[in-house]
Amino acid sequence: MRTLLPYDEREDVTLRPAAVAKVWLGVGQAHETVAVPGVGLGRGDVLVAIELSTVCGSDVHTVQGHRTAPTPLVLGHESVGRVIAVSTDGAFAADGAQLRVGDRVVWSVTVSCGTCDRCAAGFTQKCRALAKYGHERIGPRWELTGGFASHVHLRSGTAIVRVPEMLPAAVLAPASCATATAWAAVTRGAAGRTLESARVLVYGAGLVGLSAIAIAADAGAQVAVVDPSPERRAFAERFGATAATTDSAPADIVIEASGHAVSDAIAAADIGGAVVLVGSVFPADPVPVDAESIVRRLVTVTGVHNYTARELVGAVAFLTGPGRGYPFAEAVGAVHPLSEVDAALAAASAPGAPLRVALDPR
Repeated sequence: MRTLLPYDEREDVTLRPAAVAKVWLGVGQAHETVAVPGVGLGRGDVLVAIELSTVCGSDVHTVQGHRTAPTPLVLGHESVGRVIAVSTDGAFAADGAQLRVGDRVVWSVTVSCGTCDRCAAGFTQKCRALAKYGHERIGPRWELTGGFASHVHLRSGTAIVRVPEMLPAAVLAPASCATATAWAAVTRGAAGRTLESARVLVYGAGLVGLSAIAIAADAGAQVAVVDPSPERRAFAERFGATAATTDSAPADIVIEASGHAVSDAIAAADIGGAVVLVGSVFPADPVPVDAESIVRRLVTVTGVHNYTARELVGAVAFLTGPGRGYPFAEAVGAVHPLSEVDAALAAASAPGAPLRVALDPR
């Protein structure tokens, strides 16, 4: 399994001016600024200057104390940036191409070893030696661990995808969480069946839900959405959805992206349908399950958490191609400087907040 190399086996990269990271110390505490004058790149590592990061709901949950996290911590895992240094033995993108200084990239939230039993089975996002950007305690040799910083140190085992210059940063930054997760959810729900004319029902018109709607609709599915917000339902229509009604027909594929409608989602599946649970990523009360109904309807219930390199590649390809026809950029509201990270997090959790608030370290 991959581990951080000893100091004397790493390549020193000096940064002038020093990189800046905003470090979270715990619930109720303001972020502190940490200067990082240099990094030590291991074999296959990459240093990226961040162009834009967006605030995910999990970042908000962490600072509010709704999920545990080690501190001190550099939050942020939805980012786009530009490669400024590569280890001398080279590093490679997810498509096998060699990464070069100047490449514009997005990267996976996870760092995987590639050799353990879980990685071998295709569950790289659950690697035995897993590390996650925006979720790890900072420490010597790996201080730039999250997106709320001027730079990020990408370790070997990260899925890195080159992205085109033409796409706005606001579209690309969430690709490494919301869009890739949605791609994984739609792929898992389809499970080999064609999406053409399939009935797809999506619970939750957050950015994961909207992304799933666009992906399914573009593939020819008939997509309906359930969300309590009339504004979000109206926005979802621009991604290809219609609002579900009480007399809507059962669905072939149900994607629960809110975390609040699991029972309804399972009940909405038709005979032979698939239910993909993707929104249940925070503590909640147990959900009662009518096992007999699931059995008699031949329903498949599956969970999706994070994604693989292949799914990140697919998400970026969608955004680069047909995804350009959908208003993804409008999902990002105010853009704050990095120095205003606490204000950005407050704005992201305020009533009526946009789907994403962004941080620009430049």
